[in-house]
Amino acid sequence: MEKRGFGEGYWNGYGGKLEEGENIEKGIIREINEEAGVLVSEFNLEKVAINNFFFEDGKHLEVHVFFVHVWEGEPVETEEMRPQWYAFDVIPYDLMWADDIHWLPRVLKGEKLRGAVHFNADGETIKDMEWKIADLSGRDADNRGRNRN
Repeated sequence: MEKRGFGEGYWNGYGGKLEEGENIEKGIIREINEEAGVLVSEFNLEKVAINNFFFEDGKHLEVHVFFVHVWEGEPVETEEMRPQWYAFDVIPYDLMWADDIHWLPRVLKGEKLRGAVHFNADGETIKDMEWKIADLSGRDADNRGRNRN
């Protein structure tokens, strides 16, 4: 549960902005440690999606999504996040960003995705979105899975 800042009140993954000179992998390792109190090795990061979020106020976020199956320590609540385990079939999508229900079940089933979501002026509802199967090394595999709202 995101407890403050952008996304406050939503169930969300760990993450944040990169610090100067930091690559994506080092950034997520730092953020997971800060927000959950656990240690993750770069070797245990599995990139599953790259999502681009566009807001009508001009804000654009490129979010690299990783799964982590091995870590050291027990996730704890911090000032920023409150962790909670959910079985895949009871994930509370109604308490998450509106796009999550469209891509998260797919990556949980093993797909790798590249997506773009354009939010309406309210910053919460979706104007348009597109998801592509991707190899995440830069070449999209095909155009299956396209959604438009």
